[in-house]
Amino acid sequence: MKALILLSSLGVISLLAEIFSFKKLLYPLVLLGLTVAFVLNIGEWNTNVTYFKMMQFDNYAVAFTSVIIVVAFLWFLMAEGFFKDETNQTDHYSLVLFALVGAVLMVSYTNMTMLFLGIEILSIPMYILAGSKKGDIQSNEAAFKYLIMGAFATGFLLFGITLIYGATGSFSLEEIKNAIATSVSIPAIFYVGVLLMLVGMSFKVSAAPFHFWAPDVYQGAPTMITAFMATIVKTAAMAAFVRLFDTTFLRVEGSWVNVLWVMTALTLLTGNITAVFQTSTKRMLAYSSVAHAGYMLLALLSANSYSSPSILFYTLAYSIGSIATFCIISIIANAKGDDGIHSFNGLAKTNPLLAGVMTIALLSLAGIPPTAGFFAKYFIFTSVFVAGHVGLVLIAIVASLIGVYYYFRIIIAMYFKEGNHEEVPVDMNHKLLLIVIAFAIVALGLFPDSVIRLL
Repeated sequence: MKALILLSSLGVISLLAEIFSFKKLLYPLVLLGLTVAFVLNIGEWNTNVTYFKMMQFDNYAVAFTSVIIVVAFLWFLMAEGFFKDETNQTDHYSLVLFALVGAVLMVSYTNMTMLFLGIEILSIPMYILAGSKKGDIQSNEAAFKYLIMGAFATGFLLFGITLIYGATGSFSLEEIKNAIATSVSIPAIFYVGVLLMLVGMSFKVSAAPFHFWAPDVYQGAPTMITAFMATIVKTAAMAAFVRLFDTTFLRVEGSWVNVLWVMTALTLLTGNITAVFQTSTKRMLAYSSVAHAGYMLLALLSANSYSSPSILFYTLAYSIGSIATFCIISIIANAKGDDGIHSFNGLAKTNPLLAGVMTIALLSLAGIPPTAGFFAKYFIFTSVFVAGHVGLVLIAIVASLIGVYYYFRIIIAMYFKEGNHEEVPVDMNHKLLLIVIAFAIVALGLFPDSVIRLL
């Protein structure tokens, strides 16, 4: 809760920075604030405090909030140039910080009202940030599509919440869970509400067949905002998804588990197969993000003691790998004016650091040992196998093999194809950031127990 209050305060301070003329201090202030927020959040470990039966900062919420803050810190280090290039810097700072507030609400809610508020507090700033390149028609298109699709998803979600309230008489997750356990006959509208909420949440995590907005929005939005959507937004949405379906709706899993099984298989295959045919690295990573949503949904299907730890580790491994890849794509696109795979030709000769970190990040996303991504998939697959979904594990393995192909296309371009032999300029802060992330990916791969044992 202290971290939530601090993030909200930073958002308000960002709004006031323009008035009181301390814009130059805002960037270090935000980094300092995120550091303090992380420390305060860790201080709430094992406290399990509930606030007015609306939010609960148990170890689950604290762990996911920590992941969100750490990834946000790395994102701000990556996005420093994005803020410098914008004339309305303070607005962008405040929008990002308020989006973080929404993300924290989504991982700590215990009431449907707070879930809705968290989603909207997170989503509304993202609609604006997706269209922040006002002179770019693709950015405007991305914002428009994101807004329209987000509104539809919210409609499904609200309708589902309404039906569940009508069946149980409560918005509280605990009271809904108790109503399910004690009811002799659960009304049919409850099951309809659960399915509608499943559809609404699937939109938010870009799971097939509700993923069609993601590629266009990811490609059209500024690269830094795409990185934010692919990491922090997805982490918060998945944490909210698991908290809702893996606990509250677990007793009625018969009404939704088969639907989710089909959606997960479709997400894995659609995301990976479609990514193979992309020539733009940014669009390829958009479909890759859809596929990774499928791997995360696998943990939701496991519904056992492995599900929460595995999804926590997966979101962390996936997020830091994505931050590295989007950072390098942004650097290459700014230098060469194109984010196509051919732009990476010969990068290993001209910029061995960029090529090396990109290789480590892509190997992690592909699930190749000894990177963090390998153990992330291993824990997920193990939890689903234990739950008895052997067929789905086989589909996931096939999908992973397809993913290896398109990730290695970039690696092959960097090391085995001839480029223009022009060195790409890289800022010192980006070099340090990429080195730290590469070290973190390998360290998490070598010592996965440091995270997986937290939950």
